[in-house]
Amino acid sequence: MLFRSAAGTAHHQPLMSATLTTPERSAGRSVARWRAIGCQVHLEVRWSADLAPARALVERVLLDVDEVASRFRADSDLARVNAAPGRLVEVDPLLVAAVRVAVEAAEATGGLVHPLMGRPLAEWGYDRTFTEIERCTDLRGVPAPAVALDSWRAIELEDAAVHIPAGTALDLGATGKAWIVDLAVAALREELGADAVLSIGGDLRTTGSTAWTVGVAEHPDADPEELLEVTGALATSSTRVRRWSVDGAERHHLIDPRTGAPAGEVWRTVTVAAPTCVAANTATTAAMLLGAAAPAALAADPAVSAARLVAGDGSITRLAWPEAATGKDPR
Repeated sequence: MLFRSAAGTAHHQPLMSATLTTPERSAGRSVARWRAIGCQVHLEVRWSADLAPARALVERVLLDVDEVASRFRADSDLARVNAAPGRLVEVDPLLVAAVRVAVEAAEATGGLVHPLMGRPLAEWGYDRTFTEIERCTDLRGVPAPAVALDSWRAIELEDAAVHIPAGTALDLGATGKAWIVDLAVAALREELGADAVLSIGGDLRTTGSTAWTVGVAEHPDADPEELLEVTGALATSSTRVRRWSVDGAERHHLIDPRTGAPAGEVWRTVTVAAPTCVAANTATTAAMLLGAAAPAALAADPAVSAARLVAGDGSITRLAWPEAATGKDPR
C-alpha cells in the first residue's frame, strides 16, 4: 500500500535493515517507516506530537507478537507447539489469542484459510525467513500432501495452552500480520487517541474519524495505480511477492490446503476493504485460492465492502470499487 496525505504522495521505499529510521516531517505529515517481522512498516499520524509514542506502541506490539508467534524463531511459543504436535503445550495467552483468530478464519472459509499449513510451507522451501530464502540458490522442495480441510477443528485451545494434531504444524501467516495491525490500531486508539494509519506489509488500517488517501499498487515499490479515500481496513494478497525457486521451478507462499501445493494463479493480486484487517485478509487469501469462483464469493461475504482483483493477464475486476472501498471501523 502507498499513502497520500493532502501534502502529497508518500512511497514505500525498501530499507536495507530493520534499524530505526528518522521519520519524515514535512508539510504537516508525520511519518515513520521501518522493517519488522520481514515486512515494511508505515505509520503516519496527523499530529507530530503523536508520532514518537505511536511508534513505540506499534514496536511493542510487534515485538510481543513476534516473540510468541514467529515460525522462524526457535524460542517462540509457536515453535514449541510445532515441536510437540499431538500434545498440549503451555504458551503465552497472546499466542492462544492469535491461534483463535486463525481458527475463526478457517471456520469462516470452510478451511481454505488454514492455520495448519506449516509443514506444506516448509516442504515447499519456505522453512526460513524470506530474507534467508532470497539468499539461497540451492533450495530443494518435497511436494507436500494435501491438508484435510477440517483438520483445524482438532486444534484445542485453553487459556494458556495450545494443542495441534499429530503430524501438523501451525503457520499463522494468513491472519497473523493482519491481526497485529488490528491489535496495534486498537492500542493507538485506546492508549493515545491518535488519528493514524498503519500498514504492515500492505495490510492497512486507520483510526480516527477522518479518511486517509491511499494508493493501491500490486508491489510495494511501484507507483500507485489507483487512489481512494479510506477509513477502516484494506488488505492485499498477491503471488507477485514472496516467490522463490525450488528445483528450478518458481513457487509462492499461498499454499492451497486442498492440494498441498502453491495455488493456481487465476488472480495475481486481490485487495479487499473491510472493517478490520483480519476480515479483509481472510477474504483476500480465500479469494486467491478460490480462483474463478472468487468474485461471487466476495460479493456474498457480508464483511467485504469492496474488492479489486487483478488477473494473471493484468485485467482488473472491481466489486463496488472504489465507491464503497471504505471498510468502516465498527468501533
